[in-house]
Amino acid sequence: MEKIAPSCIRKTAFFGVLDKNLRKLEGRLGISLAIRGDQLLMDGDPKKVEFARCYFDKIQELDDRGYDLKEEDFHIALDLLEEGSTRSKQALEEYAPAEPLNLSRKSVHPKSLNQQEYIQAIRTHDMVFGIGPAGTGKTYLAMAMALSFLQNKLVERIILTRPAVEAGEKLGFLPGDIAQKVNPYLRPLYDALFDLSQFDQANRLMEKGIIEIAPLAFMRGRTLNSAFIILDEAQNTTREQMKMILTRQGFDSRLVVTADITQIDLPEPKRSGVLHAIKILSSLKEIAFIHFSERDVVRHPLVQRIIKAYQKAEARP
Repeated sequence: MEKIAPSCIRKTAFFGVLDKNLRKLEGRLGISLAIRGDQLLMDGDPKKVEFARCYFDKIQELDDRGYDLKEEDFHIALDLLEEGSTRSKQALEEYAPAEPLNLSRKSVHPKSLNQQEYIQAIRTHDMVFGIGPAGTGKTYLAMAMALSFLQNKLVERIILTRPAVEAGEKLGFLPGDIAQKVNPYLRPLYDALFDLSQFDQANRLMEKGIIEIAPLAFMRGRTLNSAFIILDEAQNTTREQMKMILTRQGFDSRLVVTADITQIDLPEPKRSGVLHAIKILSSLKEIAFIHFSERDVVRHPLVQRIIKAYQKAEARP
């Protein structure tokens, strides 16, 4: 690889956050980065160094404008620059860190460009589909937005639902009555809820029926007004179930559908309700479709590599 004399950027306030992210950014930029005294040194292929300089100039601009830059802002700005289209260049010029969702237990920030667009889509559209692999924040961010809407009195209740479809284990062999049998399928929704809100507060809201977590089958025949509805694991809905839940939405309601179309557990995967819905509804401007990729994974870094490995293997003839 061609080497050049190190290029440098003078130290600014963002260096503190940058120092924690040097190794990640080195991997993405393809150059060596080092902080020496009051300078950021860049070493590597001239074209990549020039790209990095353009990137850090943008970060410098955000810092000069007084933004409190977080780790995710470094990666979202880089996402925009890497896209390289006219649209993305304009978006990069207009980029500003997103306002956090301040909930009772914690503040939530989008950690990628797609996550930021997902949150914005939920704010501006009554119906949003979040499509992508595991660990990209589809359910977690939808839950955060639901709690934010409830906190700001934009809705009166939250409805969380998902299909109870076996993924290699049989529902009938689980102990207990029907409520206890379906509870394991709803557990990821409980996990997100309790991570984002105070345990006692969440329990009180569930006892009052303000937050409801139920299997998809329990939604039939209902009209859900002034509600924030999340349909999780929608790849495991049938076409009939998908049509049913999409037509439950009432006045002053939001519906967010999350799905990982690489993990369909139905006996006939091609008949997944979400695949059918994407095909027939994608032309409707009132519905937003946000597609996540392995780059949006916010779990252990190994998860991103596992997803890439599976995609590569499944692409082979």
